[in-house]
Amino acid sequence: MDIRQIESSFKPTSNKKCAVGKKGMVASAFPDATKAGIEMLKKGGNAIDAACATALALGVCEPQASGIGGQSMAIIQYNGKSHAIDGSSRAPSLAHSSRFRKKRHRRLGYRATTIPSTLATIGFLHDRYGKLEWQKIVAPSIRIAKKGYKITKLQHDLQERELKNFLSIKSKSGAKYFLKDGVVPYDVGDTFIQPDLAYTLEVISEYGYSVFYHGSIAKAIAKDMEENRGLIREEDLSYMPEPIIRKPLSRKYRHVTVSTLPPPAAGRTLLLTLMMLNHLPSKFLRSSKPSSYHFVAETFRKAFLHRLQRPFNRHTYDQITDKFHLQRSFAKQMAESIHNSMDATLPMIDPEFGGEDTTHLSTMDAEGNAVGITQSVELAYGSKAAADGLGFLYNNYMSAFEFTNPNHPYYIRPNAIPWTSVSPALIFNDSKLWMVVGSPGSQRIFSTVTQFLSRIIDGNLPMSDAIIRPRFHCSIGGTVSIEDGGFRKEVVDFLKEMGYEISVKERYSFYHGAIHAAMKMQTKNGFQGVAEVRRDGTAEGLD
Repeated sequence: MDIRQIESSFKPTSNKKCAVGKKGMVASAFPDATKAGIEMLKKGGNAIDAACATALALGVCEPQASGIGGQSMAIIQYNGKSHAIDGSSRAPSLAHSSRFRKKRHRRLGYRATTIPSTLATIGFLHDRYGKLEWQKIVAPSIRIAKKGYKITKLQHDLQERELKNFLSIKSKSGAKYFLKDGVVPYDVGDTFIQPDLAYTLEVISEYGYSVFYHGSIAKAIAKDMEENRGLIREEDLSYMPEPIIRKPLSRKYRHVTVSTLPPPAAGRTLLLTLMMLNHLPSKFLRSSKPSSYHFVAETFRKAFLHRLQRPFNRHTYDQITDKFHLQRSFAKQMAESIHNSMDATLPMIDPEFGGEDTTHLSTMDAEGNAVGITQSVELAYGSKAAADGLGFLYNNYMSAFEFTNPNHPYYIRPNAIPWTSVSPALIFNDSKLWMVVGSPGSQRIFSTVTQFLSRIIDGNLPMSDAIIRPRFHCSIGGTVSIEDGGFRKEVVDFLKEMGYEISVKERYSFYHGAIHAAMKMQTKNGFQGVAEVRRDGTAEGLD
């Protein structure tokens, strides 16, 4: 890895997808949210303040992916120490498998919702690690909700795609708030104003985030749930625990150290993938030989199948020790099981795996702190049901539980935490913090982050190049999703001949995740940041 080449060949862009800064960096999936984070840094806040303000703002201007009705997980570097923040949402006390015999109830409507954890996570991060007053953190999100923002093509397209689901909810609550006149998608460029959400955020600003769990907002949520046959009650909200600080999982990839989230997040899948790829030469990975795609595809298949076959939650299911999943000898054994043909012993039918829309933000400051938050409402626009009078969407994290096998560590039960695919990561070079990175994309998160990191570490590419390179993913069943025009015909023909099914997605496909990353340069002073070309976001530095 040539770190000098990686950092010196980075190119900022006029569209703010790639940016530089002297004193800090914010990268997120919406320009207004990125500006909210930069505003905090300008006011003397640290990376945690910037991340909290950005996260709240994203909930206003990227409602298809996150919001205060969702779930948030974070990884942070604070005062020289790394912490994994497990902000899992919880199943309500009335949750029981018998209430979800219809699969629809796990995905759509009030019953699909777990107790939202996003505000608990943001509030906890701010209380413990932030510098600025809470009111300053919430102010940008209130402003955006009141003044509005312009609907993007991505949001219009998703509203169009989800129109039927919005209208299938009996109360039409989600449609009322997130469709034009409650019936059709907003047009691109329409100004979208959210007065009810602005009011909710003002209450949260004045009384603190705990009002969501113990005060007037909690009462309003419980009333709304009871009226619409949802399961969340006031007691559920009041019992919501603060996030758990866990020890990050860390492993080496080439010469850098990758630290990420332990279960219930999918950090170990990301690390296992990288540890397996460690057994392939960097030269082979960057060669773009048709066979290199086969080896990477098989790595993706095997790593993800291991996650599904060995679900792990050390609090409910301690059959295998935590370390087993990430032993070097195990990764080597897995890597050596890949041959010059497609592994026919793996299932050829893809298992059902929920989750689709999420968002990730990354922040860094001049004091050496960094934050990566991945937050979600699970499906695009969550459960399609919204909190009446409060203006936010409920998540549909019920779809992330197991409903048929009671031995599964993520089997549905009261107060259970859902399984999640998120894996935000901190990257260290020579023990110094170098990058914070993450992505949405459900089961494709680990492959998206892997390809981004490999292109930098194996290919010596700057972040600005690594983010625009075409991506691919291989499912357990052997379907290779590629971006149109991104792969040579000989590569596609080779993979078809091997037995893979090829699924062609549009170039810069929404399907292949959305990297938002920040880098503290080691060969000179300053920061670099990138925002995903496949989404609406920007990166911005503080000078």
